[in-house]
Amino acid sequence: MITDVHAADGEVIWEPDLALGAETGVGRFASFLEGQGIEVGQGYDELWQWSVDEPERFWAQFARFAGVEFGGTVGPVCTGDAMPHTRWFPGRTLNFARHLLQGHEGTALIGIAEDGTREETTWDALRREVASLAAHLRARGVGHGDRVVAILPNVAEAVVGLLATVSIGAVWSVCAPEFGAGAIVSRFAQLDPKIVIATPGYKLGGKNRDRRGELGEIFAQLPTVEHVIWVGRHTSIPSMPTGVPAVDWAQAVGEPAELVFEDVEFSHPLWVLFSSGTTGIPKGIVHGHGGALLEEMKMLLIHSDLRPGDRYLNVASTSWVLWNALVSALGAGATAVLVDGNPTFPSIDRVWQIAADERVAVLGVGAGFVHSCAKADLVPMRDHDLGALKSLQVTGSPLSADGYRWVYGNVGDIWLSSMSGGTDIASIFVGGSPTLPVHVGYIQAPALGVRVESWDEAGDPTLGKGELVVTGAMPSMPLSFWGDDGSRYHESYFAMYPGVWRHGDYIEFTSRGILIHGRSDSTLNRNGLRLGSADIYAVVESLPEVAEALVVGVELGEDYYMPLFVHVAEGIKPESAHAAITKSIRENLSVRYLPDEIVFMPGIPHTRTGKKLEVPVKRLLQGAQLETVADLGSVDDPVLMEAYARFAQERQTVSL
Repeated sequence: MITDVHAADGEVIWEPDLALGAETGVGRFASFLEGQGIEVGQGYDELWQWSVDEPERFWAQFARFAGVEFGGTVGPVCTGDAMPHTRWFPGRTLNFARHLLQGHEGTALIGIAEDGTREETTWDALRREVASLAAHLRARGVGHGDRVVAILPNVAEAVVGLLATVSIGAVWSVCAPEFGAGAIVSRFAQLDPKIVIATPGYKLGGKNRDRRGELGEIFAQLPTVEHVIWVGRHTSIPSMPTGVPAVDWAQAVGEPAELVFEDVEFSHPLWVLFSSGTTGIPKGIVHGHGGALLEEMKMLLIHSDLRPGDRYLNVASTSWVLWNALVSALGAGATAVLVDGNPTFPSIDRVWQIAADERVAVLGVGAGFVHSCAKADLVPMRDHDLGALKSLQVTGSPLSADGYRWVYGNVGDIWLSSMSGGTDIASIFVGGSPTLPVHVGYIQAPALGVRVESWDEAGDPTLGKGELVVTGAMPSMPLSFWGDDGSRYHESYFAMYPGVWRHGDYIEFTSRGILIHGRSDSTLNRNGLRLGSADIYAVVESLPEVAEALVVGVELGEDYYMPLFVHVAEGIKPESAHAAITKSIRENLSVRYLPDEIVFMPGIPHTRTGKKLEVPVKRLLQGAQLETVADLGSVDDPVLMEAYARFAQERQTVSL
């Protein structure tokens, strides 16, 4: 229940109904353990402590709780090798798709197009299409380890493509169709794919977008492709010649077939997810069938309290790891709600309208979406029937304290779960529990099975702000980076603290909960004073005059330059925003946080998954060329990045 919608930062704003605790995923798992003769104490904190003190018992018991079916030879839960060489459930076999598809009835998928067109896919229909597509892939020589890649929006065919591919032991990868040709080639060319599933166009912002020109460039640079499957029913754009045999989707799934799942080793490659690609060639992050399945199920069953029959909507494109979580909801017996196109078109309120119309139980959004709703003065609980909504998940970036207050003042009496994880692990490090109170501005708790800590530069644990590290292996840590000899993987996570995963975020543990302070690789370090960009964003972006902001700290020889780039809200003059920003930083932080310059720009650049491009902008200001700091096909607004490059060049010219 809500305690006080105006609660101050750090105070309790929501308390769980303890009478309902046994019904939650946390409560049911605790009861399951008791039934196995395992006593872990009272409450979530004790459960977490047991999960990290006895990780082998925890993961073995959670797999049973989640109903994961293993074949193969019974052995240890994990090897004793240090990270990153730990291997989980050696000798055991399973199939990711089997767990998602078997044992459920009713509606599996709900697809909603940008124009409001709606369709449902039953479990039986989903299984039939997966079986038919899998047979089609087999008939074209696709087998264990072969790569099937897709250029598709958030539609049912993408789900079928993933499940059919992995059901036969092949490896899946997908890019959203709005990515540029160069961005797609930089990803898929690494994989030497055998099959491409693609759409010739897509709808976004009320317009049909023709991608045939880009697809021509892409196919020309993927010489290993032997077969193309066209998905054309979501666009009016026709398909095109490809130079290799091609069929449309109806042909690919037209022949009935038996649904067969290939048993693969626990660590058999499942999919390749790619990093943003803004600081070099995108890293192809390889996860295994078993590790991804266990972590996805834990995140959904425990940390999302997702239950059979629930409807789950995660606002995500196919290129974001949260789309994989959306599909994985099938494994919990939930219905995945797929929203094609721009979910906030024609207005940001559309997400709430869909949540109401579809009786969504768990809604996942980015922190930026919540902040935008607050600035637009939306009151979803007044304008929509959100009676089915029990949880709002927020990720992507830290949610401000005002964001917490807006949710409880305008969405209603629900469990707000702020989470932080990464594509790297296809899961979360810290998140929530419906059995714990919510404190304004704070993430509730570390995730089960994750020994996450804060370390200082010397590698010593600290309760204060420090590097987010994980000191015990997780099943979904990457098997490898595609094509890497291990050196890039080691450099990414283990170079700073040997044998310990360093994620690249700043984290702080307090008695009220957990704070994420932003990326440590974009830290502001002015005259030896380390400043968190998240602190500045929380203060500046809460102002009604500001739509969004970006701050970087730039080392320029012996000088240090800290500009704050600002996109003002509609109708606001820069001079009034300047005064408000300066006043707010002085009053809520200190004069030490005042930027050297406030630069007003037409927008703030992001990756296509919504991450601010702090590091590329910093590198531009250090003199790097635009083409070396970011693949423009992987950013949300290439023209905007060109504006930042011009600003950097003009500033360098003036300083000469």
